[in-house]
Amino acid sequence: MIPVWLKNKYILTACFFAVWMLFFDTRDVITTHFKQRGELNRLEESKAHYQQEIEKTRKELDQLKSDPRILEKYAREKYRMKRDNEDLFVISPNPIQ
Repeated sequence: MIPVWLKNKYILTACFFAVWMLFFDTRDVITTHFKQRGELNRLEESKAHYQQEIEKTRKELDQLKSDPRILEKYAREKYRMKRDNEDLFVISPNPIQ
């Protein structure tokens, strides 16, 4: 004998909809949960990396503000600045062929 609640078309439709949304839809609960968990892990790793980079940059900035020799060294290496009485030769690690 089939129970009465299985004969009700509204209950059957609601059950079918719930099963569809939980397991078969493109935004189903299970797949979405694991995707979001993976994305959260990647974002936390990225956050940690960028926090380390920020800390390293802050230390470098403090050194540049406090020591003029380090500021000169940084300007020469990073921006290839030179004094008026100097010549600057840049040697490229990958020569043009």
